[in-house]
Amino acid sequence: MTVRQGRRMQFDADLTACADLVQQGDPDRFLATMAAPVEARPLLFALYAFNIELARAPWASQESMIAEMRVQWWRDAGAEIAEGKTVRRHYVATPLGRLLKPDLAACIDDMAEARRWDIYKDPFDDQAEFDRYIDRTSGSLMWMAAASLGPADEEAVREFAYGAGIANWLRAIPELEAQKRIPLLDGTQEGVQALARKGLEKIQNAKSKRNSISKPAAPAMLAGWQAEAVLHQAICQPERVAQGLLGQSEIRRKASLMWKAASGRW
Repeated sequence: MTVRQGRRMQFDADLTACADLVQQGDPDRFLATMAAPVEARPLLFALYAFNIELARAPWASQESMIAEMRVQWWRDAGAEIAEGKTVRRHYVATPLGRLLKPDLAACIDDMAEARRWDIYKDPFDDQAEFDRYIDRTSGSLMWMAAASLGPADEEAVREFAYGAGIANWLRAIPELEAQKRIPLLDGTQEGVQALARKGLEKIQNAKSKRNSISKPAAPAMLAGWQAEAVLHQAICQPERVAQGLLGQSEIRRKASLMWKAASGRW
């Protein structure tokens, strides 16, 4: 029984381990998943655990060849799912292979290709390359989640995911710079504001198409519940980006999530 068949799936040892990984490695998405309907949680936990594993792969070694091999492992696992083959035994890949539609698994290759940027220290070539990175990481993840749960318009999902991805990227700037990466094309305060405005515009465009996201698919959008608040902060106080001070208080962020989950108005 799978989420995509509209049935509840019992949490086995693998899914429990996925949930534990998300709770420890991505607490915001953990909260968003726990705010989702019970029947959506297996798929979301498997996807978000996969996202953590893939995001960590480029940082697993200072040797670029080893990092490339770790990223390639997930490309190969994604190809197995996409081709309907038996998926390699792994506590994340195994449940992901059961829950993810094969036609959506092609997104895993795009995500892995984007994550190769994290292995090296070269800056993005231009805005188009940066936008592709955000779309292939944040956009592909949210699209796989939404389309697995129910009918959804891909453009609307990816627009919302772009804004959410920019918000998450801006929050990650201090750590990326500490790792000697060059995360922004324009690191000035004006450049930060322009990027945040672009992300906010994408979210507003997506919200104007809210009716194109079905109720069953909507829990996938909860992962971006903080994005608007973070982007507004970056626009009004761009200095907070370098200081690592973007984000809401614990009370405000949890209250916001509860309201959006209850209302369905992501």
